[in-house]
Amino acid sequence: MIKRLFSYCFIFISFAAISQNAANDSYWISFEEAEQKLTEKPKKTLLYFYTDWCVYCKKMERNAFVNDEVKKLLQDNFYAIKLNAEHTGQIHFDGISFGNSDAKTQRNAVHDIVKIFARRDKAPIAFPAVILLDENFKVIDRRFTYLTTDKLVNFLKQTEGIN
Repeated sequence: MIKRLFSYCFIFISFAAISQNAANDSYWISFEEAEQKLTEKPKKTLLYFYTDWCVYCKKMERNAFVNDEVKKLLQDNFYAIKLNAEHTGQIHFDGISFGNSDAKTQRNAVHDIVKIFARRDKAPIAFPAVILLDENFKVIDRRFTYLTTDKLVNFLKQTEGIN
C-alpha cells in the first residue's frame, strides 16, 4: 500500500513539474510561427540562442526567463524565438530554407540562421546570445553574455514604448 501511494505521489509530482515547465515556456515560438505572426501583427522579436553545454544558458533559463516581469514583457511586447544553436534540422523562414551546413564535418557546429543573426566582426559567436529585433526583423541590439533578470528586463525595456 505504501509503495503504491509513493508511486502515485511520484507520478503526480512528475506531471506537475512537466506542466510547470510547459507554462514557463508558453511565449516561445519557432521561426516559422514568427514569420506568420509578423505578417498578421508586426511586433518586436527576441531571439535567444543557446547550447546544451552552455552553463550560463541554463542559468538564464532557470532564473531570468522564468521571472514574472520578463514573461509579461515577452508575452505583451515581443515574439520570442528560442533555438538551440547546434540544431541540425531545417528552418524555413522568409522563403529560404536554413540548415546546419557544418553539422557533418564539425563538432558543435552552429546552425546557419544563428550565424546570420549572431555573427560578430572581431569575435566568435558566444552563448547565450540574446538578440533584439524591430518589427521589420532588423537588429536593434545584441548581447553575448549571461543576463541577470534585472539586466534582461532593462534590455527588453530599451525599446520605445515599453515601461
